Amino acid sequence: MLTRRGFVGCALCAVTGFMATGASAQTPGLKRFMLSQIDGPVEGYVTVTVRIEIEASALVARHTHPGVEATYLIEGASELSVDGQAPRQLQPGDAFQIPANIPHSAKNGPAKSILVGTYIVEKGKPLASPA
Repeated sequence: MLTRRGFVGCALCAVTGFMATGASAQTPGLKRFMLSQIDGPVEGYVTVTVRIEIEASALVARHTHPGVEATYLIEGASELSVDGQAPRQLQPGDAFQIPANIPHSAKNGPAKSILVGTYIVEKGKPLASPA
C-alpha cells in the first residue's frame, strides 16, 4: 500500500506523466489522494483506490481510463456525462461504473464533492487520458 498522495486529475494526467504506478501532482479544482494501490486482479493490471475532491462548480474535462472505474459519491452533487448515455445527476450515496476507454466528464454542483473511486487499469499506462 502506498501512502496518501495527491495526483493529477483526469484530463491532465497523461500530460504530466501520471501512470498507474504512484506518481503525484495536483490540478486546480480536482484533487485525488492515493489510498491504496495493489497489483492485480490479473497480470498486467493494478487496482488503485483514491479519494477524489472536486471543488464547487468545477468542470472535469472529458477523459478516459485504461480500465474500469467504479466510484461512490460521499458528499456534494455532480452531473456525470458518459458517452452513449443521458447525463446523470449524482447525489450522496450514488455509485457509478464506467467501462474501460469510454469518454466521460462531470460538472460539479455548487458545493465541494467528495468521492471514493476504484480503478482497475493497465499497469504503466496513464490513469486518465484526454478524450
